[in-house]
Amino acid sequence: MSDDALHDLAELVADAKALLQAEQALGVRADSGLELPQVDVPAAAVAPPATVAKVASFETPNRWSKLAAEGRELSDAQPQTLEQVREDLGDCRRCGLCSGRRNIVFGSGDPHADLLIVGEGPGAQEDRSGVPFVGPAGELLDQMLRGVLNLGRDEVYVANVVKCQPPGNRNPLPLEVTACLPFLERQIAAVRPKVLLIMGNVAFKSLFNTTQGITAARGRWTELHGVPALPTFHPAYLLRKPEDKRLSFEDLKACSRRYAEVGGKRLGPAKPW
Repeated sequence: MSDDALHDLAELVADAKALLQAEQALGVRADSGLELPQVDVPAAAVAPPATVAKVASFETPNRWSKLAAEGRELSDAQPQTLEQVREDLGDCRRCGLCSGRRNIVFGSGDPHADLLIVGEGPGAQEDRSGVPFVGPAGELLDQMLRGVLNLGRDEVYVANVVKCQPPGNRNPLPLEVTACLPFLERQIAAVRPKVLLIMGNVAFKSLFNTTQGITAARGRWTELHGVPALPTFHPAYLLRKPEDKRLSFEDLKACSRRYAEVGGKRLGPAKPW
């Protein structure tokens, strides 16, 4: 079995275990007949492969509910406000993540921003504050925005794929992503950004319904419902692997150029952070 296949198997087993924990949190009893099969995963599957081959193109986004089904661009979507989207989200109980959260982390920033940033999901500090990208990852994001794009946090809009913190900061499960994606879709439609910056593996895979990882995808422009979209590393990843900051710096410079081309705010010179 290839390294990629072993890594996928390891992720599948981890997701299955997390799913069982989520079901138990919702009241599924241990004697209900729901059991996990015993799967022996080789040690080589625990870590991702050292290299990921580049591919020629991304898969077509097809998991977004309304816009994807009708093949429309954001400019054709029914106008609505972020306040309406938040009201419809309500005290969300659409998946098991609701059982452990303190706050729904909806999104923050300029409701008419030209740049919209999509992250993965809240961590412990975001769960406490109800605001995305706080703590060390948020501080690094602020440095990236100010240093390279000359933008403050109040001049962009930031949202996550899921609105509640997964237990133990694990990756969200497919059913959890599916429950939240329609609200992210509506947030993007409400803001109507000119550029999307997609940060991290979970955000990229969820939005593009692909198994391709962020290592292969980063720095390569694509489109999401008519909006230019650029995948790059998540700030939390850069805190763990600071040697890859140089790659994200190049990505953000590309984002700055595209942002200027589409008529975003006039930008200053890029500076390494």
